[in-house]
Amino acid sequence: MIDIDLHQRLTIRVDEMDGAADAGIETVDRPQGFQRSLDIDQSLADQGTLVGAGDILAVASSIKFAVFGQADEEGMEVLFPRYRGHFSGLGVRPRLLIKDGAGSTLTDEAPAAESAEAGLFGHAAAVQRLLAWLDGQPDVQQILAIGHRVVHGGREHREPVVLDAPTLARLAALPPLAPLHQPQSLAPVQLFHALCPGVPQVACFDTGLHTSQSRVAQAYALPRRLSEAGIIRYGFHGLSYEYVSRRLAQHLGGPRTGRVVMAHLGNGASLCAVHDGVSVASSMGFTTLDGLPMGSRCGYLDPGVVLHLLQHEGLTPEQVGKLLYQESGLLGVSGISADMGVLLASGEPGAREAIELFVHRIVREVGALTAVLGGLDHLVFTAGIGEHAVPVREAICAGSGWLGLALDPAANAAGADRISSVDSRVGAWIIPTDEEWMIADHTRRLCAGRPG
Repeated sequence: MIDIDLHQRLTIRVDEMDGAADAGIETVDRPQGFQRSLDIDQSLADQGTLVGAGDILAVASSIKFAVFGQADEEGMEVLFPRYRGHFSGLGVRPRLLIKDGAGSTLTDEAPAAESAEAGLFGHAAAVQRLLAWLDGQPDVQQILAIGHRVVHGGREHREPVVLDAPTLARLAALPPLAPLHQPQSLAPVQLFHALCPGVPQVACFDTGLHTSQSRVAQAYALPRRLSEAGIIRYGFHGLSYEYVSRRLAQHLGGPRTGRVVMAHLGNGASLCAVHDGVSVASSMGFTTLDGLPMGSRCGYLDPGVVLHLLQHEGLTPEQVGKLLYQESGLLGVSGISADMGVLLASGEPGAREAIELFVHRIVREVGALTAVLGGLDHLVFTAGIGEHAVPVREAICAGSGWLGLALDPAANAAGADRISSVDSRVGAWIIPTDEEWMIADHTRRLCAGRPG
């Protein structure tokens, strides 16, 4: 049950919602200027995309958001960004940064709780501050819909879905599959539901794209009862791969992209084999811990290592989880940082070893995914490292030269769209990802024609 008091304070109490877990919502003051213009029809949410009278706001992870306008265009030009921004340091040193669609800074502030009783400036206060800011923008007349990036959809959710109480309850049961991300994805649902009553909200799943994979590609060699209970390879970063696949099709001038390996290389990293936009295989599996070494996550690991840590090193399951999720990857190997930029600038041997391991594992996985595809037509780099780390792209392309990939060093250094040479048998590309756009587009399509 959700109790709402819209006098001087907004109080949200979540006792139960058809089995949904307590979302840990804060009590916060209602902002000045929170007007009825934000009250529309239809309901419910998670953590991700809002729209105003022709505007869709997409909130991807923690509190990162984008507001999109709808244009009288076709294809990928139907949506254009009005605003992008994020809150950082919530609960500690909160910061709000908002830019317009062209990248010019509009707001850069350190918001604070309005009173000592209100406590720290956390997620609830951030959502309120965002809505109050939007309410003051003349070109955002009305919020039409809210879309959210939800990391895990389980086996049941392949396509984006309008969030209702039963759906939220099912999604709330999935956090063990994505412990770092799922709770954060779902926490703001009740906040948006209370602050924007009647606004339809949509969940877009990072696992959805990969449900096209064959049963063999998803299976582990475990007893059948475990597979039937849902212990399979799910794959992640699906929204990013879906967006990049559409952009690649644009570059190529048609819907057929052929055999593509996409490299989403950021603090979280994975590779995906895609054939004409359809996911065939992914380096990530049951959780976001699998596959490539990442910023602080270990990536693929012999399960025997986990048994050894538990049985012979005396670590508890919680300690093992912290080790694998927060103390490994680039951070653990280098002993310096999880930030690739820091490692590339460092002369320390540990930094060099971490980069070499990262590249080695990617090159090996590119080969494996190429085998699954039966050949390779394009290799695409995206996300923070993929889009900006020139030496990392160069090393990966050099290691993939046996596939017929030849790099154009000048294009790579300049960050051009296509970075392969004219005589390369395999195209190499840099395509910046935009998960917020993908969320907004799914939300727009799903809510089109809904009453209100």
